[in-house]
Amino acid sequence: MPPRTARAHRSPTGRGATRCSAPTARPPFDEDCLTLNVWTPGADAAKRPVLVWIHGGGFISGSGSLPVYSGDTFARDGDLVVVTVNYRLGPLGYLYFGEDGAGGNFWLTDQLAALNWVRDNIAAFGGDPDNITVAGQSGGALSVAALAGTRPKGRPLFRRAILQSPPLGLKIPTRAESLQRTALYLDILGVKNVAELRAVPWPRLIAATFDMFGRTGRWGYWSTPFLPVIDGATLDRDPADLLLSGAGADIDVLIGWTREEANFAFALSEPYVAATKDQVIARARDTFGNRAAQAYTAYEEARPGARPVDVLMDLISDDLFRMPAVALAERRAARGRPVWAYQFNLPTPAHDGQLAAAHCLELPFVFDNFDKWSHAPFLTGLNPRIREGLAATVHASWISFIRTGDPNHHPMPRWDRYDRDSRTTMALDSVTTAVDDIAGYWRRLHHPATP
Repeated sequence: MPPRTARAHRSPTGRGATRCSAPTARPPFDEDCLTLNVWTPGADAAKRPVLVWIHGGGFISGSGSLPVYSGDTFARDGDLVVVTVNYRLGPLGYLYFGEDGAGGNFWLTDQLAALNWVRDNIAAFGGDPDNITVAGQSGGALSVAALAGTRPKGRPLFRRAILQSPPLGLKIPTRAESLQRTALYLDILGVKNVAELRAVPWPRLIAATFDMFGRTGRWGYWSTPFLPVIDGATLDRDPADLLLSGAGADIDVLIGWTREEANFAFALSEPYVAATKDQVIARARDTFGNRAAQAYTAYEEARPGARPVDVLMDLISDDLFRMPAVALAERRAARGRPVWAYQFNLPTPAHDGQLAAAHCLELPFVFDNFDKWSHAPFLTGLNPRIREGLAATVHASWISFIRTGDPNHHPMPRWDRYDRDSRTTMALDSVTTAVDDIAGYWRRLHHPATP
């Protein structure tokens, strides 16, 4: 089913951004969700650069119609056409059935339908179909990587990619592993086969997700009850690999992470706050093997006064987000492919500072729309002057990258491409600074054989 959009209209003044669907504080929750939203400064022949935003949400939640993802600031400040997309989530988007060699990844084919719609129709909204940037955060950033390998009719679907906190450390299941997870889900619902599953109302399918958390969760890991599948049809390899060869190699990439990603999920969890050193070392063995105790000490010494839960959160942050993102930057740089890297460092004082620079914290800075985040307690206490100054810098960098393929703009410090000599990474903080090899110590800890 192709995405739909309402008819565009211009603002009375002819300036600013026009949203092409009715505004809503709470997007409708429905199986009929293959819609998209468009913001444009004018439905004319201006051929503006296009930003397509793919929301995250752990593969089970979120919406491109949430006010926090409103495209008006990008359209207004960057003279861009902005599109946000919706796609199927949870069991509707990620269950795999392996029927007659058919593919899975309905979430991905939904997103491809949206991108094809943009290529075919965005010129009518004042956009340039040959100058598209696809951006996303978390699960949405993983989607951006997965989409990078597509080249229908020999033409790349987009020119640039922005990956914010992509969970590239996830092990994407094989077909056999995904079928095992599907069997688990059928057992939760008490149905015997796909035919019976199709008769279950969709609200009950969504409700069963809560039981999937309990059945699939592992201590010390970010819970993901539903995952993509390497099915050989819609996705034939790990998404990160798609940015290294074929269509993905020619895409300009901006990639980054927050300094304390995992604090978002674990810092306020009482069971994890009570974690012991022995528990964390046992978890560290999955990553470091017989070097687990050494790694624990390294993480402990890097954060004065660290508790076992702090070591665990830093380890998860590196395993799931930072080290795989650095590895992708390393591999692209080794091939001479353009890549810029950042680390978002500004901590939030909310919850007595326990969240630090957590997962999702960069989003209101990227969109520069704090008025849309008034309901978000994780922003409480941020100094308005620092907050607004950093938001202006980050927002302008994203606009510059979308327009030119280069995030540099005046007056921020020079942001060089990530290469194997300097490994320049922009540290986004109250004072934004370009840092050489910001993750070098941890990169070598995780991979001792690397320089």
